[in-house]
Amino acid sequence: MAKSPPLEQTQILLAELRDAPITPETGEQWRQVLQSPHASVITQAAKILGQRALTDFNADLAATFTRLMQKPVKRDPNCLAKATIADTLYRLESHNAALFLQGIRHVQQEPVWGGTVDTAATLRGNCALGLVRMHYPNVITELADLLADPEQPARIVAARAIAYSQDPQGIPLLRLRAKMGDEPQVLSEYLAALLKLAPQASLAFVAAFLQDTNQQVQELVALVLGESRQPEALDSLITWWHSIQDPELSVTGLLAIAMLRTDEALQFLLDLVAEGSEHTAQDAIKALEIYRQDYDLWQRVCEVQDHRNSQRE
Repeated sequence: MAKSPPLEQTQILLAELRDAPITPETGEQWRQVLQSPHASVITQAAKILGQRALTDFNADLAATFTRLMQKPVKRDPNCLAKATIADTLYRLESHNAALFLQGIRHVQQEPVWGGTVDTAATLRGNCALGLVRMHYPNVITELADLLADPEQPARIVAARAIAYSQDPQGIPLLRLRAKMGDEPQVLSEYLAALLKLAPQASLAFVAAFLQDTNQQVQELVALVLGESRQPEALDSLITWWHSIQDPELSVTGLLAIAMLRTDEALQFLLDLVAEGSEHTAQDAIKALEIYRQDYDLWQRVCEVQDHRNSQRE
């Protein structure tokens, strides 16, 4: 068997290939790079191929993926190369269901001080997106399993993938998972996905989490409601904001209201600028700063503020 070129030599070749046109010669050089025993080089190569949208190398990427899977920890420590290959194939709209299924089910336990850690969560997430993009028939079943993944990043991507799928079968899965509870950041992803899949039907369900005993959950849920831009979320956010005791959480509540970007939300904040306490008015102005790039609207904010100041002189 021919000896593989040294790492430095392969890195130099990859640098030369980065912007080189595809010819029979450079095509063969790309394949040579993908056959490298160095996972770091494969990771870089896969990323470049994705950025350049070079779909002619999809089969070569898949072959490299298969090779790395044979001795996954030894050939690809930290699972970076496999995850990058899966991400590239997803972005290049590959229909390689076998690869994505293998990846979404792959667990790679690696030794760390005091035990082991699973390094394949990102790979599982990338493969989930790949299966959704190719409209894999049983993708919801795979995503349901991923919602129960022990690793937080995998659960987050599972929620995003369900929203991306636009499949209503994902709605009960997300509601169940949210009811079961999770870390605040992950829980907010379940709720954001619900608002994308079924905004009207999910609004009351999501808004109920504003009453969670965990303030971080309240904060993230408020921002999710704001990002949804659902006009009907305004009443829930205003009612919740009036109940807030924590000053920092109150600022977040006003920001969430501003993020709705509706006339009603804007008017509520302008009324606070005009008639609220000094502290509340300043918080409302801070929330309204997201409109600063809108000249006419920001002028309106400034006029209300100036009027308030003149009334107090």
